[in-house]
Amino acid sequence: MYRGDIPGYVVLEDGTVFDGFGFGAQGTVLGEVVFNTGMTGYQEVATDPSYHGQMVTYTYPMIGNYGAAEPLLESADAHSRAIIVREIKNTAWNATCPEAWVDWLVDRGIVGVAGIDTRALTRRIREHGAMTACVAAGHDLKVDDLLASVRAFPSMAGRDLASVVTCAEPYEWDGGAGWGVETPEPRFNVVAYDFGLKRSILRNLAAVGCRVTVVPAGWTAEQTLAMKPDGVFLSNGPGDPAAVGYAVETIRGLLGKVPVFGICLGHQLMALAVGFSTYKLKFGHRGINHPVRNYLSGRIEITSQNHGFAVEPPGVVKAAMERGSVVGDGGVSGLSADDMVLDSEFGPAQITHLNLNDGTVEGLRLLDIPAYCVQYHPEAGPGPHDSHYLFRQFAEVMGG
Repeated sequence: MYRGDIPGYVVLEDGTVFDGFGFGAQGTVLGEVVFNTGMTGYQEVATDPSYHGQMVTYTYPMIGNYGAAEPLLESADAHSRAIIVREIKNTAWNATCPEAWVDWLVDRGIVGVAGIDTRALTRRIREHGAMTACVAAGHDLKVDDLLASVRAFPSMAGRDLASVVTCAEPYEWDGGAGWGVETPEPRFNVVAYDFGLKRSILRNLAAVGCRVTVVPAGWTAEQTLAMKPDGVFLSNGPGDPAAVGYAVETIRGLLGKVPVFGICLGHQLMALAVGFSTYKLKFGHRGINHPVRNYLSGRIEITSQNHGFAVEPPGVVKAAMERGSVVGDGGVSGLSADDMVLDSEFGPAQITHLNLNDGTVEGLRLLDIPAYCVQYHPEAGPGPHDSHYLFRQFAEVMGG
């Protein structure tokens, strides 16, 4: 176990304090504290732009044991500016991961606190909800001062963070389908909106024959249509979808004119564009083993998830949930795909996927125009590959 002599603290806005020791960089970081239940993928989590403005508690007790590597980056930067763990390792024994984890964090200025009872912290978040917190490592820190800073810090609700993490200028993805995967000759030109785009998504689009041009979050529908794409992709990203109104208007200008596929924040923004609403989850979904029922195929998909907001379930789903039937038949009892067809501003919209843990909306498609989206991450990175078919489906839609 890596041990340091630097004091470390996790201070929650409700006054709860966890003592530990610091590793990585020294400093004080404020943001929303959340937890991720994945057993692997700690580097992908730290570099996922969807974690911008958040500090991650890793529930798996040992983090850092297999090192770090460039191919595992989901973006050029580490977006979770602080991490919280039980036991930290600084080893690099995996031949594919030549860099030690703590050294990697130090180089990027990431604050870490270890020696924390992460089970107790996770229970606190589950019982009281994700909350603003401070992660601090260093000498001469005063907990009362840290708590005062936490209580003065804004919450995640109402914050547009997509505009913070998006690219400054359009660029073409040149990384192919990734290490060890053959990249086919491009057949389709896709414009991908960067609301906090992961590299795993770009690799999966390349793997199904897409030439991808990434554009900033504020890119207009007119600018995109002038590029004459075969399809438009709406990416994942951080923050409150209701605060990204400019993107909602852009999507409204694209629907019906070009095939659209959205993931995570892109799913929420597309739902807002067709008339649904969103809300903040109590503690979010962050892990790589969330069961989702696909009501079109009848199959259960084990999915990778990372989001703190969700699409408001329609009345038919809420009524089924109130009856207390969640899993039972492998879905929300008494519901079929046909039951979940609703009117929208763009014609009939069908709820296609539901989360089996809490019934939240995990998938949506429009029946009269080529547009669909999912809340979870079919690209994994990390996680299971049950939902890779969605990228092939996007290619099939663009191919007519």
